[in-house]
Amino acid sequence: MKDIFGSALLDYHNGNYTEDIITSTNISSEDILPLSYLFRCYAEMPKLEQKALQLAKGNVLDVGCGAGTHSLYLQEKGLKVKAIDVSQGAITVAKQRGVLHAEVLNILDETETFNTIFLLMNGTGIFQELQQVSKYLKHLKSLLNPDGQILIDSSDIRYMYEDEDGGFWMDTNANYYGELDYFMSYKGEDELPMKWLYLDFKTLKLACESVGLQCELVLEGDHFDYLARLS
Repeated sequence: MKDIFGSALLDYHNGNYTEDIITSTNISSEDILPLSYLFRCYAEMPKLEQKALQLAKGNVLDVGCGAGTHSLYLQEKGLKVKAIDVSQGAITVAKQRGVLHAEVLNILDETETFNTIFLLMNGTGIFQELQQVSKYLKHLKSLLNPDGQILIDSSDIRYMYEDEDGGFWMDTNANYYGELDYFMSYKGEDELPMKWLYLDFKTLKLACESVGLQCELVLEGDHFDYLARLS
C-alpha cells in the first residue's frame, strides 16, 4: 500500500488541499471522494452513522478510523476510544486532531477487548471477499467484552446490476456480486488495487449465525444501505 489515502488526509489537514481523491471499481466509473467529507462533523453525517454513534457504550474500538471523525465525537461524549487504521497518514492526522489513542494496526492483529466495536463507512469492506467474512467475524467476536456489540454498516449493491427493464445482468457463475476491485488515485498517483466487499444484510446475518453472533437490523438508509448490530 502506498498510503495515498493518508497523504490526501495529511494535505487537507495541513492546509495543502488542492484536489480530491478519485475512486472507481470494476463495475463503476470514476467518482470523486471529497476530502472535506472525511472531516465532517456530527451534524453532517448520514443518519446511519449518527445512530451508530448514539448506540456507543463503554470502551470503544473505531476500526478504519480515517481522520478520526467518529473517535473525536465519542471522546467528547466521555467514552474511552481506541482508533485504528492501516494508513499511517490517517493515524497521524487523527492524533493531530486530538484522538488520544490512535494506532496503525490491522484489525486482525488487535488483541484488546471492547464494549463497542465500530466498522463504519461500509464496514464490511475490510472483509475483502465473501469467503473471508467468517474469519473476520470470529476475530471480532473474540474482541468483545460480555454484552459487547459490533456496529457495522454496508449496502446491498444489487441495484448496480439492474438494467433499464428492471432485470439483473449478474453472472451467476461469478463470485458474490458485492465483491469489488476498488481503485483510488490522488494527484495523478494510483494506489494499489484493493478488494472491497459490500454485503447485503441477509448474507451478513447468515454469516453471523454461523459463528455464534446475533445480528439485528438497526436502521436502513435511503439508498440500499443499512446499519446492523452484532452481539
